[in-house]
Amino acid sequence: MGLVKSKSTSTDGMEIQCLVDLNPLPEELLELILSWVPAQTLVTRCRLVCCRWRDLIDRPTVWKLQWERDPRMHDAIEAAHRCPRMDCRRVGVLRPFGRNLIKNPCGTEQFQHWVIQHGGNGWRVEENRQHVEGAEAQTCFASSYVWCVKSQLIDLLKEGFPEELMDTCQPDVIICDWWGAREDCGCRYKIRVELLAADWSVIAEFNANPEPIPQWNNAQYQKVSHVFRSYGPGVRYIQLWHKGVDTQFWEGHYGARITNSTVLVKLSPEPLRSPTRVFFSLPPKHIPPRSRSSRWRKILK
Repeated sequence: MGLVKSKSTSTDGMEIQCLVDLNPLPEELLELILSWVPAQTLVTRCRLVCCRWRDLIDRPTVWKLQWERDPRMHDAIEAAHRCPRMDCRRVGVLRPFGRNLIKNPCGTEQFQHWVIQHGGNGWRVEENRQHVEGAEAQTCFASSYVWCVKSQLIDLLKEGFPEELMDTCQPDVIICDWWGAREDCGCRYKIRVELLAADWSVIAEFNANPEPIPQWNNAQYQKVSHVFRSYGPGVRYIQLWHKGVDTQFWEGHYGARITNSTVLVKLSPEPLRSPTRVFFSLPPKHIPPRSRSSRWRKILK
């Protein structure tokens, strides 16, 4: 095993096939060659070639060589250094660091991925009235004359973050949200973000209730941001809620506009001085059945 087949075409149009046996190559050279293969192909195809290839791909060297060529994977290299037992295959395929973990942040897929609580005339997706720099789309969620709520749950393990990394390194969790009003109608906005354990207990939380935007404004978006740092071990989920309403009680969709909701996980510049470990966490199947509904009642108040 370990044969590589390539195809080329000669000057007279004939197809030429060539088989190369990579097994005689020294380990260091084979690791370098494998590091140029896309991550998904490494895991789903190359790993099945033979035991030698499988063992090389299961070790971090191939992945570190690949990540060193990609500036976006700097956090992955640092994570592998801080957590030597980290599953580099999973991190390499899912690439969790530095990407927005909120799905459909601007409403381009309507309400896909969001849990919606409609109030008044409910939520509606509209074009932005003012440009939001850096947003993936210039659309927003518009609320109504009764509080409209939406939430999204992020499963950190499914997104590719290893348990050991979350427990010992506790990377920064960066929250960012944009909200604004129509020119002719004021609005109110609230946001709540929770870092949750496997049993849904709250490890850390952030709440913001900014001053309402008055009627007759410039329709500019305002930014709400927060960084969770050194929050403790055991975080497995991130839950984001936000809600909006107008101040005039007008029928229609005159309430807060919300867009470009962002949750990023990045390693802190400096590692924790005294890393802590979690030796047991309650599996998700034992979630208390009333824990989520009680939190909904709290956010709807």
